[in-house]
Amino acid sequence: MFIGGICIFVCRYIGNIYKQVWRFGTPGAYLRLVLVDAVAGLIFVSLQLIQWPMRIPCMHAFSISVINLIMSLSVRLMYQYIYENAGRSSRFGQILRIIAKVFAGLEIKAGSPDATSVKNKKIKIAIVGAGRIGASLADDLLKNPRSAYQPCCFIDIDKRKIGREIAGIPVLSREEATQEKLDAYPIQEIVFAFSGMTAEQKKRLYEHYQRMGCKLKVYDYPMKQADGEGRRQLREFDIEELLFRRPLLFTDENTAEFYRNKTVLISGGGGSIGSELCRQIAKMHPQRIIILDVNENDTYDLQQSLRIAYGASLDLRVEIASVCDRDALDQIFAHYHPQVVLHAAAHKHVPLMEHNCCEAVKNNVFGTLNMVEVSEKYRVQKFIMISTDKAVNPTNVMGATKRMCEMIVQSRTNSGTKFSATRFGNVLGSNGSVIPLFKKQISSGGPVTLTDRRIIRYFMTIPEASQLVLQSGAMAKNGELYVLDMGKPIKILDLAENMIRLSGYAPYIDIDIVETGLRPGEKLYEELLIKNEELDKTANELIFVERDKPLEASAIDDKLAILREALATRNDDAVRNALKKAVPTYHDPKQVNASASTLEQLKSTEKAG
Repeated sequence: MFIGGICIFVCRYIGNIYKQVWRFGTPGAYLRLVLVDAVAGLIFVSLQLIQWPMRIPCMHAFSISVINLIMSLSVRLMYQYIYENAGRSSRFGQILRIIAKVFAGLEIKAGSPDATSVKNKKIKIAIVGAGRIGASLADDLLKNPRSAYQPCCFIDIDKRKIGREIAGIPVLSREEATQEKLDAYPIQEIVFAFSGMTAEQKKRLYEHYQRMGCKLKVYDYPMKQADGEGRRQLREFDIEELLFRRPLLFTDENTAEFYRNKTVLISGGGGSIGSELCRQIAKMHPQRIIILDVNENDTYDLQQSLRIAYGASLDLRVEIASVCDRDALDQIFAHYHPQVVLHAAAHKHVPLMEHNCCEAVKNNVFGTLNMVEVSEKYRVQKFIMISTDKAVNPTNVMGATKRMCEMIVQSRTNSGTKFSATRFGNVLGSNGSVIPLFKKQISSGGPVTLTDRRIIRYFMTIPEASQLVLQSGAMAKNGELYVLDMGKPIKILDLAENMIRLSGYAPYIDIDIVETGLRPGEKLYEELLIKNEELDKTANELIFVERDKPLEASAIDDKLAILREALATRNDDAVRNALKKAVPTYHDPKQVNASASTLEQLKSTEKAG
């Protein structure tokens, strides 16, 4: 026995068993204990055979080793169990505290007298996915007395798990998880805890469980580890996830190589798109980034976040100036001599620009002209302008000014600078997006307002838009107008209903949805960006080049002269009329919306909704 004890002690010491805090013992720690004791048992048996070669003591030694292992495991498991349950204020918890005091000398405090009521106040959840991720979530919640959530059941499709329990929690099939069954627990929130789902599968699950009237959430562990965050997070659905499509990634090594060791200037760098462009480029090891913006507050926030992230390794400069100030632009370009210019500065809010037509033309059209001319003067290698789908057959001042900007950029074919423009749709989460408005309206109890139930829009995320700009800029040769295949359009009504359901409310019952009427210059739909008969393919199957013949420089000068003359009057109506002359595709919104219901595009979307 003495020899056996020595073998076990030495092996456990070498195997670091005594360094383990068994209150937090894991399956791996218990498995290591089993393996170490197995090795000790083999050594013990071997020593017995050496000492008494003519006898067969193996069974006796084996029995001693097994009994020792069982006792070791039992003591440690009981120790862990007592620590996890002795804090209860019940009689069972009191008994466990006495056992811990008598046999181990442990002082474990009882929980608060109202522990039961605290448990009853916890949010009851059903976990969709009884795999490793779902079990990890349930284990975390059960072991944390301060958790606000109480897992009541799992929902899974694996027949091997259905009808069984995980950590004492029953596993239901999707068919068993009826409204009545969930109400019986009663479930308040449903948490998705799985990975590897396609967008279509996620959409089907979302649509199935949103009918239950519960708030839907997502468990981000271990998925977020891929992004370097490594944090467990129980959160609501991101707005991007309501698109139910795989996020598009555009940038590649060729794109990164293009921006590496270059001085890049981003106008409007403090805005939604501009700031993301700065963040993306910062990852590509540029020689220098220059943020040009007239808004000092957003620009300052961006500057601080980039300095925290990159420190002295990123040469970052900030210039507060307007693109309308030609002298300031001259001074900035003369000082830095940027090699690449990303022009994101613009007034973009449609209703505001309808009532500030002069300012829209001044900033968007002539601000862009200033940036173009200064870029040519200081021999910028590439100039990439950020445009919008509202420039396609525009019905508002903002869209018409952006179309005029596209024409200016495309006309510079004989320049030493390579020009291009990139056009995309609505950006989720950007300043002025409908999403923040819906969130505020839902949090205040509603109603949620939208201008027309029939409105459809193309959506993309801020990273997608920024990566598109960067890759199209890297591949640009001169004068191209790039467009993105953004997939199917989305009804704003569907988006509003989904956001209400995600917040745990029922549309039209808990929170109403009200139409307010189309705003000035607003379309019921945005034109399809992708019309294959009018586009050329690029190396990226999602990026196309529109076949748009550029105007001669003289024609552009004539259009600019018309706009200058109108601007001199400081009369919005005069500038709007001049803009209609300069941009032939600028149509009256009432006329376009009146005929929208006959369009196959709108009809098909309404059927899909």
